[in-house]
Amino acid sequence: MSSRFSLWIYGHLMRLAKPLLRRKLQRRAHAEPLYAQHVEERFGQYAHAAHHQWIWIHSVSLGETRTAALLLNGLRESFPGMKFLLTQGTATGREEGLKLLQEGDVQVWQPWDSPEVVQRFLDAFQPRLGLVLETEVWPHWVAGAVKNKMPLVLVNARMSEKSMKQALRWPSLMQPAYAGLSAVLAQTHDDAQRLTQLGASVKGVLGNLKFDAKPDESQTTQGRAWRGKLSQPVVMLASSREGEELLWLEAWLEFLVNHPETKVHALVVPRHPQRVNAVEVLIQSKGFDVSRRSSWGAEGPTSASSTPSTRTIWLGDSLGEMSLYYSLADAALLGGSFERLGGQNLIEAAACGCPIIMGPHTFNFTEAALAAEAVGAACRAETMAEAISVSVALVHNSIELALQSEKAKRFAQQHGGATQRTVLAVRELLEKIKDSEGR
Repeated sequence: MSSRFSLWIYGHLMRLAKPLLRRKLQRRAHAEPLYAQHVEERFGQYAHAAHHQWIWIHSVSLGETRTAALLLNGLRESFPGMKFLLTQGTATGREEGLKLLQEGDVQVWQPWDSPEVVQRFLDAFQPRLGLVLETEVWPHWVAGAVKNKMPLVLVNARMSEKSMKQALRWPSLMQPAYAGLSAVLAQTHDDAQRLTQLGASVKGVLGNLKFDAKPDESQTTQGRAWRGKLSQPVVMLASSREGEELLWLEAWLEFLVNHPETKVHALVVPRHPQRVNAVEVLIQSKGFDVSRRSSWGAEGPTSASSTPSTRTIWLGDSLGEMSLYYSLADAALLGGSFERLGGQNLIEAAACGCPIIMGPHTFNFTEAALAAEAVGAACRAETMAEAISVSVALVHNSIELALQSEKAKRFAQQHGGATQRTVLAVRELLEKIKDSEGR
């Protein structure tokens, strides 16, 4: 099948899927009302006039938007007065992106990937350069960028083996999409190799921007202060995904039966805030009491005189407080790694000095996971039950715990610098654009 015909078929399918997207947004708006706002932006209808100096930065969700903030700050320092167009695809991403706007910047939903919507988006904003983070390669975005002579660059790019195989299921569509990118700036050499196999023009391996993020100082101070009041350690299931809470609860119950003398505070922080209520119901169905972060107040989850209870589970129901949770916890089980979901980012945990116990599935962050494991900043468990046993043993071994905490901090510090390297690469791209405009 030719690449042009594949793109035509894909575009037709995306047009047919528009009603499905609208229904999906309506459903999601019940839990997150922002999904019902500015819906027409997703289909290329905007209230903004064109601005010929914008740099477009796309970060689909919360984690990517926090990463984009690092790049955005670096670009503002390097290009004073530059205006930015920010797009996101999720409500949490859009809320976080709103915090990044300055005078003259604009934020809209990401355009649906059909040819007419992408063209309306490009006509409305006429960005000089597009920077999309990590994995967001959409065929009509690329085709539209090529048609409109707008350089489109994949930054902080990652590509797992699983994602590469998925892309190669439709090679006549996806290989031209990757080949159409003006440049790719990869996180690791393995990412670069896989992206090259897909046809991308990899211009550099610059590291992971997330290593340049600094934990929120007020949150780490608060978390450590609360931890200092406790007489027993805290073990967290961090950024858990659907199905993992049940795995953890069943393993935790079995562990408590076999080790009734256990005195550990258990904390669960779901990855997606809209699932918190369902997770609370699940915890209660297993016979546990729940103490939610939103009910703690200034004194934290418990006072120094409280009697530790393994029948009460703390539930993180706030958004944007992972630095607090990692500073409160003595060790954390990495969510997304105990089901076949590829794992969550472990860098923030390491920066907070919180040792990580990973499950077997970390293919979304393979190199970071292996590097952390190699230097003792993280360890791996094949099952949830093993992870619980390892974590409880670790938090009761003060010498080993302090050693792993220090290794975690050192690991995070030693891998920085990607933001500066990426800003320099973007500067070179903009200089080339300027030169081409001058000719």
